[in-house]
Amino acid sequence: MVQSFKNQVHLVQAFVANVLFGFPGRHVQVIGVTGTDGKTTTTSLLYHILHTAGRNVSMISTVYAKIGDSEYDTGLHTTTPNSFFVQKMLKKSVRAGDEFFVLETTSHALDQNRVWGVPFVASLITNITHEHFDYHKTHRRYLLAKAKLLLASKFALLNRDDGSYSQLEQLLDGRQIKRKTYGLHAPADYSFDIGAKLGQTLPEFNAYNYLACYGLCRELGLTDAEIYSGMQSFVLPQGRVEELNLKGKQVIIDFAHTPNAVANLLKFVKQKYPEKNIIHVFGAAGKRDSAKRPLMGEASAAFADKVILTEEDYRTESVSLICEQIAEGLRHLGFEKNETLSGSHQFISIFDRNLAIQKAVSIMSENDIVVVTGKGHEKSLARGKNEIQWSDKEAIKQAFVDYSL
Repeated sequence: MVQSFKNQVHLVQAFVANVLFGFPGRHVQVIGVTGTDGKTTTTSLLYHILHTAGRNVSMISTVYAKIGDSEYDTGLHTTTPNSFFVQKMLKKSVRAGDEFFVLETTSHALDQNRVWGVPFVASLITNITHEHFDYHKTHRRYLLAKAKLLLASKFALLNRDDGSYSQLEQLLDGRQIKRKTYGLHAPADYSFDIGAKLGQTLPEFNAYNYLACYGLCRELGLTDAEIYSGMQSFVLPQGRVEELNLKGKQVIIDFAHTPNAVANLLKFVKQKYPEKNIIHVFGAAGKRDSAKRPLMGEASAAFADKVILTEEDYRTESVSLICEQIAEGLRHLGFEKNETLSGSHQFISIFDRNLAIQKAVSIMSENDIVVVTGKGHEKSLARGKNEIQWSDKEAIKQAFVDYSL
C-alpha cells in the first residue's frame, strides 16, 4: 500500500517533468534496455555501435550519462535516475540533434513510473534471474515490472534462451508490438556465433549482449559492416570483466552482484584460465534482497577455490549476518571456514573490504587469480548511513604496493 502510494507520487512527478521539459522523448528515438544482468554492457555497446556508425546518439547507463560530447554523473548506486533527470537529459539530447537515445532501464524505474511519458521506439531484455525480491517480493511481479518496458515499445527483442521468454511472449500476445528473438541455443531470429564473426573469444554472457545489440541494430537499419566495425572497437565499461595485470599477477574486477552474474563470471574465468586457482572476494548489499545471498554463495563455491567474504554497501545491516547468510551457500557445496585459507574449498570473513582485498593479494601465488566482485565501477561504499569514497581498483593497486609484490 505504501509503495503503491509512492508510485503514484512518482507518476505525478514524471508527468510534471515531461510537461516541464516539453515531452522530449517524442522528438528522439528512445531505445530501452532492461534485464537483471548485462544491461550496462548492452547499453554501452548499443551507444558505441550507433556512434561509430555516424548516428547522433546519447545514453544513460549505470556508469554515467553521455549527452553529445558531455558526461554527467547519475548519482550513487543509481541505474535509472529520477524522472526530472531523465527528462532533462532527453531535452539536452534533442537540443544536440540526436537521432537516438539509449536508456538503461531498471525494474524499479518501470514500477515507479520514473520513465512514464517516454515513447520507446524499441527495447530489448537481456535476462530475468534472481534479484530485487526485497522490493518485488515474487519472480512474477519482478517479471511484470520488466515487461512494462516491452509493452511501452513499438518493437521488442527477447532472449529466446532465457527462462522468462515464454511468460513474456504470453504478455505480448495480442499486442500491436513487433517482436523478434535472439539466442545461442534455442531457434531464434538472430542466432549465430557472433564471437567467431568478430574473431574474438567472448564469454557466453557477453555473447548474448553482443547478439542482442546486433539484432536491435539490424532492426534499426544498420548494416553488418557498421555493426561489426563498432563491436571491434568497443571497450567494456568500467568494472566489467576488467583485468589488471600487476607485477605479473592477475586480478579481475566485475560488478557481478547476482547469483547468475557471479556464476557466469567465475565460469568464464575458470574456462579462460583453467590452470589458475580462483580467490573470490565478495559480499552482498545490505537492506536489499537477502534471499539471493545463499545462492550467491553457491554460485561462488561452484567455481572458486578460496573465498573471502566481506562488506558490500551493508548500510544499516550487520556485515556479520550478511556474510553468514552467504556462507550457507558455500557450506552447502562443501566449503569450510578456515582462517588460514591454507587449502582449497575454504573461506573466511573479513568485514573490512580493504583488508579483505589485502588478504587476497597477500596470499596469492603465481598459480592464483583474484576476482573481486560487487562494486565494479562504483566510487563509494555505504557503511551505516554514510557513503565513503571507494574504488576496488585503487584498493587492489594499493594492496600490491603494501605487500611489495
